[in-house]
Amino acid sequence: MPLRILMLKSQSAGIGDLLRGSAAWRALKDRFPGAELHLLFLTREPGYSSERFIARHHLLNSFCSLDKRTKGIAGWRKLFLAAKAYAETFHPDLIIDFEPKGARTSLLAFLLGRSLGATTVGINEVPLRGAFYDLVAVSNKTFATQRGLPEWFEYTNRDFVALSALGIERGHTAIELEETIEGREFREQFRRRHGLPENARLLGLNIGCGTPGAITRRPSLPLLSKLTAQLEKTYNLHLVVGLGSPAEAEVDREFVELHKLDSDAPVINLNGKTSLLELSGLIKTCDLFITGDTGPYHMAVGLRTPTLTVFNHEYSIAYHSHPWVKCVVAANLEDVPRLAHAADELLAAKPPQ
Repeated sequence: MPLRILMLKSQSAGIGDLLRGSAAWRALKDRFPGAELHLLFLTREPGYSSERFIARHHLLNSFCSLDKRTKGIAGWRKLFLAAKAYAETFHPDLIIDFEPKGARTSLLAFLLGRSLGATTVGINEVPLRGAFYDLVAVSNKTFATQRGLPEWFEYTNRDFVALSALGIERGHTAIELEETIEGREFREQFRRRHGLPENARLLGLNIGCGTPGAITRRPSLPLLSKLTAQLEKTYNLHLVVGLGSPAEAEVDREFVELHKLDSDAPVINLNGKTSLLELSGLIKTCDLFITGDTGPYHMAVGLRTPTLTVFNHEYSIAYHSHPWVKCVVAANLEDVPRLAHAADELLAAKPPQ
């Protein structure tokens, strides 16, 4: 029954990638009530905006980000000493390496475990890797086969490969997020600030996909405009856009201009006017959140806001399968009726508590 758990992750610093781990954090909390969770994150993008946000996550007792771009023995020694200094502030009795590959987290788990007297857990993804750990999970492929999952299984399940060494299964555990203090303050002032009645219903739209390499995942603007215009009229919703990063300001302005052809209702454009911490409150207050495959998509799922996610092509490893989420492949105007039907179902359902 561990009291202090150190978790090792090494991946993209995107908010969605980080939030995916929260299902595993919840599973650990459920199995070990009262245990502290401490996340050590190795990244090539130190100081990324998502770090400050995830450091405030309600399931984490602490968060530390280290630059993994080490060179040579001196660079590795610097990384290890920084990791050890962090771990010594709470002295873990269990260390979990969630990464299936890579030498950094394997060596860190092994050395930290030996120096701090902690039990280590890891994944035997490649031959001999299991020798670095006290408790060893099967490879990703074996994990999938044993549970009847496709070889390329949904992202959130990946952290449960390591947890299987502890006998912890995912079940229906969802990722989760709580509204920040800044988010609550923003939510409470939002309608008054924009001259909306307190009972005004909001339709949030995050076009997103503004980072390099993500443009191909961006939903069609004409498709989104037709869909949101239909929903505005049918449900008397107030459309709010600009819920992504400032880098997406141009596409948000382009959408607003295009939307004037489909609807005469005013659009609230918040691009550059909300911080990541405030965004949690805005998403939480939406009656429906429409989004592409971006960070705010995962935030909405974690907040349990009714979420309609538009994919340009089948990409099941990025889907969330919960009653308050619908993932629809739609790339053309002919797909508007299917999207509208999915939105109807989300709006008709009682929002989960």
